[in-house]
Amino acid sequence: MEGKEALQTQHSDTIVRVSGFVKRYKKDVAVDGVDLEVRRGEIYGLIGPDGSGKSSLMKAIAGVLTYDAGAVDVFGTRVDSERAAERIKPNIGFLPQGLGLNLYPELSIEENIDFFAQLRLVSDRDLAERKTRLLAMTRLERFRDRPMKNLSGGMKQKLGLICTLIHEPDLAILDEPTTGVDPVSRRDFWSILTELLQEKGMTALVSTAYMDEAARFHRLSFLSRGKVLVSGTPMEVQTLVPGSVVTFETTPQVQAIARLKQSFKQVESLGPLLHVFTPTADQSEARLQINTALGDLVPTALRVDEPELEDVFVALLLQKAEHKETSDAQPTAEAGHGRDGLAIEAEGLIRDFGSFRAVDRVSFQVKQGEIFGLLGANGAGKTTVIKMLNGILLPTGGAGRVAGADMRTAAGSIKERIGYMSQAFSLYLDLTVEENIRLFAGIYGLDKRAMSERYRWIITMAGLSGYESSLTSRLPMGVRQRLALGCALVHNPRVLFLDEPTSGVDPIGRRHFWEILSRLAREAGVAILITTHYMSEAEHCDNLALMYAGRIVAEGSPVDMKRQVEHEAGRLFEVVAEHPAKALVHLRQAGFHRAALFGTKLHFFCRDPVRDRDCARHALEGSGVRVISLHERPLSLEDVFVYRVMALEQAAKQEAAA
Repeated sequence: MEGKEALQTQHSDTIVRVSGFVKRYKKDVAVDGVDLEVRRGEIYGLIGPDGSGKSSLMKAIAGVLTYDAGAVDVFGTRVDSERAAERIKPNIGFLPQGLGLNLYPELSIEENIDFFAQLRLVSDRDLAERKTRLLAMTRLERFRDRPMKNLSGGMKQKLGLICTLIHEPDLAILDEPTTGVDPVSRRDFWSILTELLQEKGMTALVSTAYMDEAARFHRLSFLSRGKVLVSGTPMEVQTLVPGSVVTFETTPQVQAIARLKQSFKQVESLGPLLHVFTPTADQSEARLQINTALGDLVPTALRVDEPELEDVFVALLLQKAEHKETSDAQPTAEAGHGRDGLAIEAEGLIRDFGSFRAVDRVSFQVKQGEIFGLLGANGAGKTTVIKMLNGILLPTGGAGRVAGADMRTAAGSIKERIGYMSQAFSLYLDLTVEENIRLFAGIYGLDKRAMSERYRWIITMAGLSGYESSLTSRLPMGVRQRLALGCALVHNPRVLFLDEPTSGVDPIGRRHFWEILSRLAREAGVAILITTHYMSEAEHCDNLALMYAGRIVAEGSPVDMKRQVEHEAGRLFEVVAEHPAKALVHLRQAGFHRAALFGTKLHFFCRDPVRDRDCARHALEGSGVRVISLHERPLSLEDVFVYRVMALEQAAKQEAAA
């Protein structure tokens, strides 16, 4: 402990200073001349597309990766040798990218924690106190005897966080800790991190693929192709690209998108809605620009908002034209499957694993040409439902039909009519793009002529032109996922199953991917069943079902699900205040029990907007918390998801206590 205190006296408020940092892998330059500074007590964010250099930079700061040029100083020590790296490591907690990669699969939750505590020389007394507290904060106390290999993705990440923080490091380096984690677990993670920073004076360097998390950082750097594109506070970054986001409905949607793309670079379809970024902050001018671009198409339910950070980041990337994935290739419509009839029917599906019931009487229907989202926390049973429907798992009970075939008795014919892209889609990384497509075409029995036709269609549809001879292992994540989609579509299926297809993909890659899916559904009539943890992506779906503990607990369109929660809980308000964690405590004490941190802001529901808003303001200001702003905001699907799941968890606790 004496050594740790002595080390801290050697530096000022700057914990990490990186100057002219360069990292090469053979001839490839991964990071090129990066400068950044992380100050004591802040959460510093690294944002950027896959392959932008975030992980290389973080590993070098953690002392586990050498670099080729520049300087890295951590706690006042120049990290330029193995000896220097060993000197700073006692003060660092490093969580690498990937679910549970720093954990031991055969050990239980508690055994993993104890093992890391022993490695870090944590005393028995400190271990007992910290373990109890961290297990309670992560809501893992009930599962302390469960082996790590049997944990859901969210539980693995929370356990990884405990093991990283068990020795209470001065600096936590967390590489995409929330990728593949459900929204409730993500909020748990951020609450834990914020609390530890406030109570223990810890500093954190965090990377993320979720653009909505960028608002949670005190300061951030956005990386692209190994260089810093922009740095600053979230508010400073947001002012760099003036503009407005216009959301509305119009028909026919496909024609509207084509017209809008002639004038605007960012055009998204979100189910029946269109979401367009306009380069003017004047709301009247933004409305005029949309109406002009649409011509004789009439927009309805039109709303103009300030752009989110994701809109700003995408605009910056498009301005720099640095992202190879911004292809103008449009997916060509193929022969349609029609829109008549049901594509998927699930009737009371049950699946038991021993005494554990993973899926409990699940029923839903998906029409041809519909995008249907299956949402739920990690371990809710979503993947098990998909595997039963496409014949990989036999159900314990219930029935289902997919593309007109009975899932119990027609496994072969089902496989001919569906495309399936799993969480770990089995592309062959040592083959080229062309070789992968032709291999999967052969597996599905396509003849030479059909294979050539489908190959040309997939290259155009997925925007893979220029990548044909590239090894799959060297593709950016977004391009690799589009190739996986193409291979799943090689046999022209009627139904497409996608299990978290965009996990870890950057914003431009995700937008391009969803543009393809929308055209497949709208123009080719393909039915799509998708799971995702990006709640902004769930807005693209026509209908949704929310699963909890193996059951469907809510369903409807995105608009319907928001209305249901608004009817039950009231209107959503957002508070920007000094000392957010302190503000959260006072809000809950004032009766707003469902108030939650949302980055540096707070969200809470109001049944009586005028009365409750004034009550919240008085509670905060009366406790000495300065309120910067307090206003109503539209309900997001993440708010819906968190409200539903937390209410169900609370009900389960009360039932268990009774």
